[in-house]
Amino acid sequence: MLPGLLPRSCDTFVALPPAAAGGRVVFGKNSDRPADEVQEVVHFPAAAHPPGAALECTYITIEQVEKTCAVVLSRPAWLWGAEMGANEYGVCIGNEAVWGREEVGDEEALLGMDLVRLGLERADTAEKALTVIVDLLEKYGQGGNCMESHMAFTYYNSFLIADRKEAWVLETSGKYWAAEKVEGGVRNISNQLSITTKIDREHPGLREYAKSKGWWDGEKEFDFAATYSYVNTARMTTSRGRYCEGYKLLNKHKGSITSEIMMGILRDKESGINMEGGFMTTGSMVSVLPQQPNLPCIHFFTGTPDPARSVFKPFIFVPNVTQLLKTSSPTFGQDDPVKKQPRFQTKPDRRHELYKKHESAAVVMETTEGKGKEMLKDIQELEKQKINEMESILQNGCLDTSQAVNLFSQCVEEELKIYS
Repeated sequence: MLPGLLPRSCDTFVALPPAAAGGRVVFGKNSDRPADEVQEVVHFPAAAHPPGAALECTYITIEQVEKTCAVVLSRPAWLWGAEMGANEYGVCIGNEAVWGREEVGDEEALLGMDLVRLGLERADTAEKALTVIVDLLEKYGQGGNCMESHMAFTYYNSFLIADRKEAWVLETSGKYWAAEKVEGGVRNISNQLSITTKIDREHPGLREYAKSKGWWDGEKEFDFAATYSYVNTARMTTSRGRYCEGYKLLNKHKGSITSEIMMGILRDKESGINMEGGFMTTGSMVSVLPQQPNLPCIHFFTGTPDPARSVFKPFIFVPNVTQLLKTSSPTFGQDDPVKKQPRFQTKPDRRHELYKKHESAAVVMETTEGKGKEMLKDIQELEKQKINEMESILQNGCLDTSQAVNLFSQCVEEELKIYS
């Protein structure tokens, strides 16, 4: 693992009724990654696969299942998995890097980001996605370099998994794990273990392993985060740090959390949640999951760095969605330096069209007083217009599927127009 990178990487949030407004579940995540890494937004339709088919993930090949769900993903352009995403059933997942007492090995296995995508492709509820992830963890393990670099950056993973009804926090240490069900209110995860004594599901060997390592005496109440890491769980929500800051921001808006409020939390620079520097927020996502099954779930993605200077663009699952070409990065097939051994000897240009235009526009927004302010105002107005349109769909229950197929792509075109 790279020195100095330990505490930096991602925040994921969920608000459930009554903390969220309008009887909806609101999910959000900032993906904090190396500043030069491109994040793409891609859609894969539902698919059927022949019996015995193999599936090539980032580093290893595993067994494919017979049917996979349609998914929309925000992911580092060099890998197979995803930092965050949603599926056609309204399941949303985001993951975090975590470290603890158990040393992280260098062996290549499934990345946490692969597990995000696998959970989304194979489950129609949050709890089923949790089961998919822990079963794959048991069978294949987690591991491998999490950065497009010859320097190793490795970690274990925590996940926040939500659907229209509930959410689950899943935290791992090697093959061991604990899960907490979230049935109301707010919950966030950051780069630390956060499940304490409320454990609703767990690895069958979780406590015995802790005893065998001398981390737990078997007598006092079992506290997962305190046992498997060095976190002082008594001070978790009061100490400075992104986990605590996120917890405070969620609680500040408790009872009235909407997609817009969640976007505001993800844009917050003072808390460190909108991260700047060598590691920065390279992509963001907010989802609104109405509890009424007849209403569509709406997923907003930026596909560009720094949510304060980006547009959250809406996506709705409908049949025959237009390909998201302008947020899809170029592909290199078997010539990709990720596929070759030794890996990561070179770094190709993975920028998609929106990323390139946004990169130039971000400089204008930062350095050109008049034009920059005007551009920022224009993208804010575009986003507000889209939020209002989505709210109208949720209020009236009227979705024009012929327009929804182009929803995300059309918004990208409007954003590009502002930048040009």
